[in-house]
Amino acid sequence: MLFWRDRPVGSSLWHRFRTAPEGFTAVQEEGGYWAFHVVARADRVVELFLAMLSELPVEASIEISDQRAARRWRGRRETAALRAALEPLRALVAAHGGVEVTVFTEDDQLTLNPKLELFIYSHSQRWAPRLQGKGLSEERMVRTRSWRIPGAGLPPAPALSEAVAAAARRLELEAA
Repeated sequence: MLFWRDRPVGSSLWHRFRTAPEGFTAVQEEGGYWAFHVVARADRVVELFLAMLSELPVEASIEISDQRAARRWRGRRETAALRAALEPLRALVAAHGGVEVTVFTEDDQLTLNPKLELFIYSHSQRWAPRLQGKGLSEERMVRTRSWRIPGAGLPPAPALSEAVAAAARRLELEAA
């Protein structure tokens, strides 16, 4: 027996309301700043975070929070030094998550959250073309990771915690 169907039922709904597995949203908030939410594979998000650091001015403030070890550091350094210190953490952070890194200047803030999502806050929309230049497309919605990684009770990752502490020492950050 052969069945003929013109088009799959519900396909237009699926395409209309689906979320992109990789991309970003851009929203202008009430305070006049732009908020960008970037979602991609874990290693790609960490790579994008490090790449976007080079777009910041010469000096920036940094705050690092290791949720597994319940330790925090903060300080102000040159962005090239920040990138050099954070680069060795790339694979460990992508594999384990649980570390929040925020780098900010007077006009911009980049945050890699513990769930491996990238948030960019800025007084201008200059980040949209930069994200598009990295192969991301602007979407109405992106699929968040918030429900995938448990918020509390992260399993220990001693190698990651030690690497984060070593980076904080290398940058001479003060404990917060």
